[in-house]
Amino acid sequence: MELKTARLTVLIDPAKKKALEDLCAMQDMTPSQLVRSLIRTYLAENSVSFVPSGSLPKRKSGPNESSVASPKKATRAKR
Repeated sequence: MELKTARLTVLIDPAKKKALEDLCAMQDMTPSQLVRSLIRTYLAENSVSFVPSGSLPKRKSGPNESSVASPKKATRAKR
């Protein structure tokens, strides 16, 4: 999920809004989740790439950097 969000206001017929809310509830999702999914699908179908706001771009490893992080052991005091 995106870390930052922006508001998108859509005006639709109240009966369609109610039908959408009811259908989304039956599918255990919110209208916002559905709209975000539709937007992602539409962008992908039209070959539009984007980096979600707030996400960090993947860092490329340099010649002296390992692509696998070394495991750090966490020490925890036993009680």
